[in-house]
Amino acid sequence: MLPKSFLFKSWVPEWLVKITLFIVLLPSLVLFFLPMANVNAAAGNTGIETYDVYFSVALFYAGYVSFFSLERRFFRFLAAKEYFIIITIIQILSSYVCYATQENSILFPFRFIQGMAFTMTVNLSLSMIYSRLRTQRARVIGYSIFFGMLVSMIPFNNFITAEIIDSFNFNFLYKCAMFSYLPSLLFLLLFMNNVRLDVKFPLYQLDWPSFLLYAISLTLTGYIMVYGQEYYWLEDPRICWSTLAILTCGALFFIRQTSLKRPYFNLEVFKYRNFKLGALIIIIFYICRFALSITTTYFQNVLKLDPIHIGYITLFNILGIIIGVIISGVFVLQNRPIRLLWIYGFMLLFIYYAGMIVIFTIEANENYFYLPLLIQGLGVGMLMTPSIIFMVASVPERLSATSAGICLLMRCLGFYFSIGLMNYFELYSKSKHFNTFQNNISFDNTTSFQKIEHYKNLLTQHGATATYAKKAANKMLVNTINAQDHIRYAIDYYEAISALIIVTIIMVALFPYINRTIVTITKKQPSPF
Repeated sequence: MLPKSFLFKSWVPEWLVKITLFIVLLPSLVLFFLPMANVNAAAGNTGIETYDVYFSVALFYAGYVSFFSLERRFFRFLAAKEYFIIITIIQILSSYVCYATQENSILFPFRFIQGMAFTMTVNLSLSMIYSRLRTQRARVIGYSIFFGMLVSMIPFNNFITAEIIDSFNFNFLYKCAMFSYLPSLLFLLLFMNNVRLDVKFPLYQLDWPSFLLYAISLTLTGYIMVYGQEYYWLEDPRICWSTLAILTCGALFFIRQTSLKRPYFNLEVFKYRNFKLGALIIIIFYICRFALSITTTYFQNVLKLDPIHIGYITLFNILGIIIGVIISGVFVLQNRPIRLLWIYGFMLLFIYYAGMIVIFTIEANENYFYLPLLIQGLGVGMLMTPSIIFMVASVPERLSATSAGICLLMRCLGFYFSIGLMNYFELYSKSKHFNTFQNNISFDNTTSFQKIEHYKNLLTQHGATATYAKKAANKMLVNTINAQDHIRYAIDYYEAISALIIVTIIMVALFPYINRTIVTITKKQPSPF
């Protein structure tokens, strides 16, 4: 552990140091999934499609993941204080561009740059935090807090941005992000010493080719997962060329790693069986985790809840995450079998998704969803931290940096796959059910005729003319069909997720060698990432 006054001035109290590091980290965490706080508002503000909103998040993720290994060289070259200042200025400038622009051609590159800057912020601030932690207990708590904050960002963003979106346009959030960096910049200038966390290492022989190949592969993978369904996959030349580019860049990246003396990633990590199992668990977990967005879309499109009410409801999800993170931290500190924690966590997710299949209806009270959201948060909180630590602990300490980078890649791929799966289910499930509903609607169908007459009577009672009431009644019937269509799509997807969870639980239960990996955190292992 570094001396208390090494990084910060001696007169700065410890509690103020912790607050400063938290303030430094929080704006970048909020920026990560900011466009998903309200996808419709983000798309409508600039006239783009919802696919573009998801792609902007995918680009942030690609920048974060691809720059992870290369960033460590910059981390060792610059002093901590000047590095923080440079990062913060980059984030402020990129946020201003995102606030001012209305063009995707400008927004997308700067979202990628924000992802790269996020890597720098996370690595430096968390390394500073970890340099102040002595015991394994403190390090486990550090991991738990960081990953708990990370998985809470989407519901947290829903809550804190609802009032702002209701009063301003969506891009105003980027302006708020700009100003949120100013306190951290001021505190860093006042409190920090101009020292280094490591020996200065010159910036020569940077592996830019590996970074570019890796970044291109990740960006195009995100592109295919986001837009593939809209363009009908390989029927579109853009998807075909993107797939070919991924295969080419991926092959070149692999060949390069096997030939370099100091590779971007040491592929030896894939020789360890539990490492590969941990990677699979993380991908499955992330696919299950992001399925929650269907529930928030259901709140908005079917129940017609405004963003403010949705933000308050999702606070129960954050509460569940906090409780789950605490439970998982206790399990890890007590060296309890990781297999049990995975089974408990996935069982909670299964209860949530199976329960939501029953709860999804055209009309419902808000309080029906408090307990399910709490349960989902419990499951996510219990699974996140142990899964990451398990994957890092599955390899020798000399490979821990590569393990951390691959772990980050698995989380990214889980996010990409979840978008691709939801897009696939949304198109085919909605079209199938809409055609079914449409075929059964005619004046020969007594139910549909009575429904239209009911709408017409309600409208005429409120002063509408007969002509307007007829047109509006038909429109209201179509809206009802769309709501039912969304419910059927949500049920179909949650049935698939429930089946995936059952298979995962069986797989975990049948692999006893999982318990051979001791889930511990040592000083030589990397800080959270």
